[in-house]
Amino acid sequence: MNKFYILLLLGTTLLAAPYTKQDRIKDMQKMAEAMTTISTGFFYNNNDIVQSGALELSEVIRKVKPPLEERAEQDPLARWENEKVRFSNKIVRTIDGKAELIIERFADGDVQAAVQAYTKIMKQCMKCHHEVRAW
Repeated sequence: MNKFYILLLLGTTLLAAPYTKQDRIKDMQKMAEAMTTISTGFFYNNNDIVQSGALELSEVIRKVKPPLEERAEQDPLARWENEKVRFSNKIVRTIDGKAELIIERFADGDVQAAVQAYTKIMKQCMKCHHEVRAW
């Protein structure tokens, strides 16, 4: 039975389609829509809208990955010089954490802290776009 699960896991890993540039463009568009939803929730002071946008943002940001060629790079020097994998993983963790913070703070009535977390997400977005524009 364990062998079956191992084979199933290996099969799905090997058959999984690589994360393409088109996938990344779609995910960036979804993240922009989620950010718009969050700001709309702020303007209408609507917790449901804010939560919806923040949850969508968290879901999408977890799918964003560096290019396959960066993840598969074997040369340690090239990997060290071009740290897109570590850089993008750090940004993903930061944005995901700030999205959770928005949900918590806005639900608690601390709108100012929620908006500050939103601003920090925007800074992370701009940082990624500035550092890794070639994606």
